[in-house]
Amino acid sequence: MTSAEFRTALLLGSGEASAEVSAAFRRLGVAVITATDEELSSEGGIAELVATYGPEVIVPMTESVDVAALTEAEAAGVMVVPSARGCELTVTRDTLRRTANEELGLPTTAYRFVSTHEDFLAAFAEMGLPCVVKPATFTGGHGHTVVRTPEQIEAAWEVSNLSEGRVMIERFVNFDYEVTVLAVRSIDPATGKLATWFCEPIGHRHQDGRLAESWQPMPMSPQALDNARSMAARISNALGGRGVCAVEMFVAGDEVYFSGVTPRPHEEGAVTLRSQRLSQYDLHARAILGLPIDVTMISPGAVAMVYEPLIDVARVLAVPETDVRLPSGRPGMVLATAETVQEARDRALLAAR
Repeated sequence: MTSAEFRTALLLGSGEASAEVSAAFRRLGVAVITATDEELSSEGGIAELVATYGPEVIVPMTESVDVAALTEAEAAGVMVVPSARGCELTVTRDTLRRTANEELGLPTTAYRFVSTHEDFLAAFAEMGLPCVVKPATFTGGHGHTVVRTPEQIEAAWEVSNLSEGRVMIERFVNFDYEVTVLAVRSIDPATGKLATWFCEPIGHRHQDGRLAESWQPMPMSPQALDNARSMAARISNALGGRGVCAVEMFVAGDEVYFSGVTPRPHEEGAVTLRSQRLSQYDLHARAILGLPIDVTMISPGAVAMVYEPLIDVARVLAVPETDVRLPSGRPGMVLATAETVQEARDRALLAAR
């Protein structure tokens, strides 16, 4: 399907990322329908939207989607991003982790999926400490509990989210840093075939189970960067289709360990709004439409998340080369650029404080 054949895109899920992708599509002449949370949760909601609006492409912006409805739409000729199978693989950690580790052979930390208290205790006894307890479904980093001492095991069990019937216990790897690689899959104009482009690696830091800051580029050794890009290519190829895949990894020296993948723009990639010529949201729309891809980074950049209301926006914006995003009812962010990535981080953190 060529870009001229795309007239309407159906976005599944609201939020800032969805709004950014919607704007990117509209700038390229594509009409956008955004499904409400009520439409997504209602039985037959996706099928009804497809029948009503006749979109050429469905773009999930959340994991909370009806995979069966996506499969049905794909069988009827509607493009699903990245694919119905790719969406199915990324709904839960167990299917994704087993695909990455057991089918693709990607290095991962030790992990176990458990659904009973007995298995929960056995997993810790087998893997040792420290470990991280995570919900089996993806939650954007929320609901993670780090267990460092035996006394914390029972407390972690009490707060575990067993709504899906199971949780994941992951051995805490002694890594040097975390990194996200944005892999962009689209049509190469030179060959007419699918190809993959990579944005400069994005470093990030989490605090209390949520994103605190991210920056681009993340300095990496040549070998680690090659390993990271190879991993990003293999997992994004397994998901299929077109679009941006945000692949999260742990890095220890030159060794890279797979952590997770989101088949759409991710909060850690918001730094690209200032650091790249085309943001991750623009790249997602272009890749889906099969338009030329440009992953050029124009400046080192950083983002500091804002979880408390900012008192004085004018003072924030007085910090050189900063911008601010304060969506109603959601976490905000301060974006900054500078000649070096450390200076950009310092500016963003200073402004956010």
